[in-house]
Amino acid sequence: MWNSGCSWWWGPGYFFGGPFGMIFGLVFWAVIIYAIFRLISNLSNRSVEVSRKEETALDILKRRYAKGEIDSDEFNRRKKDLDS
Repeated sequence: MWNSGCSWWWGPGYFFGGPFGMIFGLVFWAVIIYAIFRLISNLSNRSVEVSRKEETALDILKRRYAKGEIDSDEFNRRKKDLDS
């Protein structure tokens, strides 16, 4: 009656047998869930990196002009330098 293919001290339904079976089972599933999370995280980070384009010098110059870091004379002079 007690020996029905499972440990008598833990009962049926545990992943690993023995006194530490439940702990090993929890650690096993925690590692699996963590690995899946990391895989999804890495794949989503790659898609963000691929979608980003490299910023050109002219883009940086335009951004600085839009922020007011440089005036129009400085912008035109540097733009002329970049075009040549």
